[in-house]
Order: sequence, then C-alpha cells, then structure tokens
Amino acid sequence: MKRTRTACLTAAVLLLPTAAQAHLVNTGLGPFYDGVSHFVLSPEDLLPVLALALLAGLRGSRTGRLALFALPGAWLIGGLAGLALPAIAQLLPTKTAVLTSITFLALGALVALDARLRPRLVTGIAIALGIIHGYLNGSAMSDGRLGALGLVGIATSIFVAVALAAGLVASLQRPWTRVVVRVAGSWIAAAGLLLLGWTLRPEAPRHQATSSALQQQSATARILHEGG
Repeated sequence: MKRTRTACLTAAVLLLPTAAQAHLVNTGLGPFYDGVSHFVLSPEDLLPVLALALLAGLRGSRTGRLALFALPGAWLIGGLAGLALPAIAQLLPTKTAVLTSITFLALGALVALDARLRPRLVTGIAIALGIIHGYLNGSAMSDGRLGALGLVGIATSIFVAVALAAGLVASLQRPWTRVVVRVAGSWIAAAGLLLLGWTLRPEAPRHQATSSALQQQSATARILHEGG
C-alpha cells in the first residue's frame, strides 16, 4: 500500500511542471528526433497513450490494431490544427491542464475497471485523445519551430508505444497478469486525480504571497544576524 502511494505521489510531482506549460526538447538532431524526445519525456502525453494502449490490449488484438492506427493519425491531424491555430490553447492554459488531468483520470479508471467497451468505442476514444493532445502539442510547437516534422516524430513514437503495449497486453492469458495491468491503470488514474486537484487548487492573492515572501526573508536575515 505504501509503495502504491509513493508511486502515485511521485508521478504527480513529475507531472506538475508539465501540466503548467508544455516543454519542448532540443536534441540537436533535427525536428523529427526532437518530436520523439518530446513525447518520451512528456508524461502528460506518454501516460494517456499508455493507458489507452492498455485499454485496447485488454479488449483484444482487433481493438489494439484499430487503436494502433487511429491514435497516431488523429494525433497528427490535431497537431497540424494546433500549428495552424495555436491561439486557443495559449489563451486557456488552465483549462487545457484540467483537460489533461481528466484524460489521465478517465483512461486510467477504464483500465482499472477492465471496462468491456466495444472496439468502435475504444477507437472513438483514441481519435478524441489524439485530436485533443495533438492540438496541444501543435500549439506548443508553433513557438518552438518544430513544425510538421516534429509532429511526425511524435506520431511515430505513439505508433511504436501502442504497438508494444497493446500487443503485450493482448497476448496475456493468465488472470493475474490482467490484474497487474488493471493495477497500472489505477496508478494512472490516481496520478490524474492528484494532478487535477493540484490544477484546481485555489491560488493565494499576489499581495499575500509577496508579504509572505518578505516575512520569510526578514526572518532568515534575523537568524543570520543573530548567528553572526
């Protein structure tokens, strides 16, 4: 139980900076590999993709194949839309962070519950996830100048990740192995819940924060003076 809590808290801490502002990775190898690195090093993209792959794998090989092609394709389309019209995501940073948290929570919960969804419904979820997160990626890349080639790198990484994860889960036969997959889904859902709570936390007024910082600096200076 303690290990589960520790894992959830660690995931939430890792997600906090990325939820506030999407980060771009510069590998020096070109836009394609920058896109690959961005996906691998962005938990807000990687974990929902992993959750969807686990969900598709639980529903069988046919559902896994549908998600394999639907998710990267929708991600690429959404990314191109983000490159063309980045203003929406840039004007609503808090709502996009909330939306990211909800995808964590919803997909993780579906995996944890082993929801018996039809292949078409899972495919629809994959398309919606791809368009939403792809758009957020594209809007972030409009400032980083990665362009369409960076999106192709992300889509390629998603294809590989879904192929490996969904294929592995679909091949599992023993009941306990499926339980392990469902536990992984519960961790993702817990991380999403913690991230959602952090995103919706009430922020202290600016003057209170400034006053608190000044008081802390004054107390620190007093301690140093007395110690000297």
